[in-house]
Amino acid sequence: MESRCENCIIRQFNSLRAMSKEELKRVSDTKTTKIIKKGASIFQEGEKLNGVFCVRNGVSKLSKLSANGKDQIVKLATKGEVIGQRSVVADECTNLSAVAVSDMEMCFIPKDTILSTMHKNPDFTLEVLRHMAHDLREADDVIVNISQKTVKQRMAEALLYLKSNFGEDADGFLALTLSREDIANVVGTATESTIRIISEFKKKGFITTSGKKIAIAHEKKLRDLASGF
Repeated sequence: MESRCENCIIRQFNSLRAMSKEELKRVSDTKTTKIIKKGASIFQEGEKLNGVFCVRNGVSKLSKLSANGKDQIVKLATKGEVIGQRSVVADECTNLSAVAVSDMEMCFIPKDTILSTMHKNPDFTLEVLRHMAHDLREADDVIVNISQKTVKQRMAEALLYLKSNFGEDADGFLALTLSREDIANVVGTATESTIRIISEFKKKGFITTSGKKIAIAHEKKLRDLASGF
């Protein structure tokens, strides 16, 4: 199961691509591979991280707990993404929780390895900053969507996001199956509202369902709704 970072194609999707071969060898010598089962916690909000997690397979949800005790999912991290970078670079406790949405395979890279490489390799430092800036832009989009778009618009956007980022299975259903509660936490609404809107979308022919699975039946109508038409 162990793989060498210098031979791993996953690093092409994250900041590790800016490392030299020698630096990648050092990462390989210090990292550990972890199997995380669906539903298991990777880290909790307020935890001090001793390293970062590189996702080799599977999906995790990154969420923030609000004052009223409700989770807001701000990101779904998938293959190739590195999570925990901001906490490690800023030397702060993480302000998000990470939980596996599916069975996952991850590589844990110690904090010292990341920071020492940043001190020596400006190209790697720049790549880390670029990825952190991208995450910040995504968080900004979440804030704008919640404040300016209706729940139905956000629901349409969420379904389109799941299709474009995770694709469909052989039967045409969204490849990533989220619970109704998780969908509600992505959209920023109550689970009951999510169930009601999914039922409405189904009646209008926008989607079809089978148990927890959802298939997009009329993508243009969902896009029009998401755009406010």
